[in-house]
Amino acid sequence: MIDRIRALLMVIEEGSVNRAALRLRITQPALSRQMKALEDEIGGRLLEREASGVSPTALGHALVKAMRPVVKSYDVALANLRREARGERAELRVGYLVSAAQSVLTPALARLRKSHPAVKLKLHDMSPREQIDGLRAGELDIALIGQEGAVAAEDFHHAKLRSFGVCVAVGAGDPLAQRTSISLKELKERDFIGVDEEQMPGRNRWMAGLCKAAGFKARFVVIVDGITNVLSQVVSESAVTLLPDYFLKSQHPGVTFVPITDERARWDFIVLWQRGRAPSSTRALVEALKEVTAG
Repeated sequence: MIDRIRALLMVIEEGSVNRAALRLRITQPALSRQMKALEDEIGGRLLEREASGVSPTALGHALVKAMRPVVKSYDVALANLRREARGERAELRVGYLVSAAQSVLTPALARLRKSHPAVKLKLHDMSPREQIDGLRAGELDIALIGQEGAVAAEDFHHAKLRSFGVCVAVGAGDPLAQRTSISLKELKERDFIGVDEEQMPGRNRWMAGLCKAAGFKARFVVIVDGITNVLSQVVSESAVTLLPDYFLKSQHPGVTFVPITDERARWDFIVLWQRGRAPSSTRALVEALKEVTAG
């Protein structure tokens, strides 16, 4: 039907079936049959035949108004799909975890700009769960995600960009806040604050696994929504939580971050991207991320 509508738009533009047929490189009878078939499909006359040519009926005008933007959108979508089939992409949609990605994403994007200056970037600061859901819905091309990305690694291409150490967040008035470092086993008797698995899938299991490796079971007394609320609960509940050690450079009222000494305590920073033939811009950004984190 889209081809018949496109042909009708040409006929109306030319005001003549003969001239439209020449532009479309088909015979006049063949184009007339297309117009008749379209009128039958719509259920009414679209063209007035006159001695001087043709003009749209009221229904024809309504069809032009309704369908011209549809045809334009169709053409744009088809062109984008063809570019993607060739491994090209006009747009690159990137989800990222701002706390982990800020020192990595900016220099990687600078490299991408040099190799793919025409690519339109769409950056989305998203929680791990939002990134995974975005990938699964086809709304993201790349996700820069933390340890939580491991739960979805089987569904996408993935690569570990960097492995961070771990720190513990404690209240500023906690005796542990005066320490320069802490081993995990020293947290055996402490209460832990967990984070909502809907936002950060696997984060609590990661903490529990580190504690188990240190010989004890983590006791989660509160599960809250988001890291900011986790840190607030660390203060109000006199509890602790484990975080990647880039938080050592962060500040939060009433909270002190202390390094964990256990060598096995690590937090991986992961990039996920869609399976299948990745556009060249996606491959270029992944390579740039690897180069930045390796440097």
